[in-house]
Amino acid sequence: MRAQARPNRRQRGIALVVALFVIIVLAGLGLFAMRVGNGQQQSVTLDVLGARAGAAAAAGTEFGANQALRHATCAVGPTLLALAQGTLKGFSVQVSCTSNTYTVNSMPYQVYAITATATLGVYGKPGYVSRQASKSVNNLP
Repeated sequence: MRAQARPNRRQRGIALVVALFVIIVLAGLGLFAMRVGNGQQQSVTLDVLGARAGAAAAAGTEFGANQALRHATCAVGPTLLALAQGTLKGFSVQVSCTSNTYTVNSMPYQVYAITATATLGVYGKPGYVSRQASKSVNNLP
């Protein structure tokens, strides 16, 4: 029969050190995964807000074009729209318009340049988003 080898006194308790090391490494990996996930969530949220701001700015240019063509003139100063419905709720849109008169074949016509800036939130704060859209329309028959 073989005699059982006695563990070396210095090697006692090494399992506890290894277990603590594994727990600390796993906790660090979990924290890293949470931070990456949170960063991706914020990125997706800002992408969605950017798309909504672009849609709000496009709605502002359509409003400005409608007003300019219907009234055959640009409004004096910028127009401020506060959108309150659907996914554009909360956006404020500033619409400005300039016009120029041109003549083609002795026929005058107006060209309206409409610019709309849509914003949501406070500049410098998380969640702030702003987009600008431009459009040119004319009343040429």
